[in-house]
Amino acid sequence: MKCIVAGHEAATAAEFAELALGTPVELWLGVEGESDEERAARLDAARDILCDPEYRGLPDDLVRLAARVVEDHPDVFNVVPLVRPAHRRAVRKGVAA
Repeated sequence: MKCIVAGHEAATAAEFAELALGTPVELWLGVEGESDEERAARLDAARDILCDPEYRGLPDDLVRLAARVVEDHPDVFNVVPLVRPAHRRAVRKGVAA
């Protein structure tokens, strides 16, 4: 299946997200190994983008995109409830349970 956004074909999920958002995903998520200075510059750029009137609806777009991913690919979020262990008595240091 082809993913086409605004007339451009996305080859990967990251490209799809970038085309849908109009910004690189790394701008919002960061990259592994970035320095404190790089992180500060990235976050500063992200704040500037959010202040730009052209991107005023970006937070809403992100929520819609995330909701669509969850809806279209529920297996990615293969969440199962964890069973809580039966309540145990508190063990005090030096006292056998």
